[in-house]
Amino acid sequence: MKISRVDFVTSMASFDPSAIKPVPRVAVAGRSNVGKSSFINYFANRGGLAKTSSTPGKTKLLNFFEVNGGEFYLVDLPGYGFAKASDAEKAKWAAMIDNYLASDELLKCVLVLVDSRHDPTALDRQMIAYLHHNRIPFFVVATKADKLSRAQLNRQLPAIANAFAMGRADITSVSSSAKTGLEAVLARLDVMLSPQQE
Repeated sequence: MKISRVDFVTSMASFDPSAIKPVPRVAVAGRSNVGKSSFINYFANRGGLAKTSSTPGKTKLLNFFEVNGGEFYLVDLPGYGFAKASDAEKAKWAAMIDNYLASDELLKCVLVLVDSRHDPTALDRQMIAYLHHNRIPFFVVATKADKLSRAQLNRQLPAIANAFAMGRADITSVSSSAKTGLEAVLARLDVMLSPQQE
């Protein structure tokens, strides 16, 4: 897969499929401050396309990005686990994510982003369990790989895989700042979006 163009299309507080094209969707999920916006900018090769912030909880809506003129949409979900948000705000974001994942019939897979430096949180494990339970295809992307040495990364990735009860090969590591790992993500997406997966 080659990414030639990514454009922001719209934001939604609740999912409305009639507002976008009937093409496949790929969602990007992860806890607050895991690096979702940086990953999307790296994916698009466009700095500033998705707003990055040192303040967790920046994304509060479903943000839709059109890839390659409508080949598919990348959907940026609100980050979960933002400690400083009110319980009501957290509940609203959780309901928004749940409603989207449960209702988008053209959702082909979810990229679950985790911080490569840390073991997955309870909310990360909950997300994986939710996707398993609802039979939604996904794969795990370990962000901020440049923050670890090769030896540290080689120790941490199996630990992340073990926490999710999956194989090491199911974890793809990326670094948005060092520009590494995207080719492996795109190769996985090629498989997920192929007609044979229908």
